[in-house]
Amino acid sequence: MNRTDRLYALVEELRAVSPRPRSARWLAARFEVSSRTIERDIGALQEAGVPIWAEPGRTGGYVVDRARTLPPVNLTAAEAVAMAVALHRLAGTPFAGPGATALRKLVAVLPPADAVEAHRLAGRVHLVGDGPATPVPAVVADAVAARRVLRIRYADRDGTGSLRDVEPLGYLGNTRHWYLVAWCRLRDELRCFRTDRIRSVQALPDVVSREFRPDDLDIPRVRVRALSLV
Repeated sequence: MNRTDRLYALVEELRAVSPRPRSARWLAARFEVSSRTIERDIGALQEAGVPIWAEPGRTGGYVVDRARTLPPVNLTAAEAVAMAVALHRLAGTPFAGPGATALRKLVAVLPPADAVEAHRLAGRVHLVGDGPATPVPAVVADAVAARRVLRIRYADRDGTGSLRDVEPLGYLGNTRHWYLVAWCRLRDELRCFRTDRIRSVQALPDVVSREFRPDDLDIPRVRVRALSLV
């Protein structure tokens, strides 16, 4: 069992027996790790906002507040990332801290595979400044998660249209616009397509195998950052 799976399973184990405690030794035997590993895992969960505390004594151990934790959450990876983008807009407000804590709690109780996919998808979203508030076409919004090639009709700044097949790799947002970062098969290079200039979209059956590397963007690293779920 990897660490992500174990963290999720630890919360569920403690929820199942709450308000009774589970000792570090019992949990270590249950998950076939050392007591020290369990203590580190519990510390990580506490830092993420999961309400776990230790009860002292011979019969003590770790307890989770069942009333303040969630059962397995059926959020999709895209929904978790959508929440992260929305919370990014709270920066500088009194709600930024509580919002970030709420998101960490949700991600902490996602099924392991969904949590891994959510972090992977978040790593493909990059923001410059505060990020944009403009809408993105639904097919384009789904493209990076779906890993499917798109056939788009695109208009450049002069309004000249072109039809091209692109491999969606990620998103880039500045204060005014969203861009689809994709490998353009017509130009045989990485391009950024402003989403409000995409006139039509058709999803193709081809699967995208390339990975998004932020270093490929012609933007100083100090100005661009990946979206984070933590």
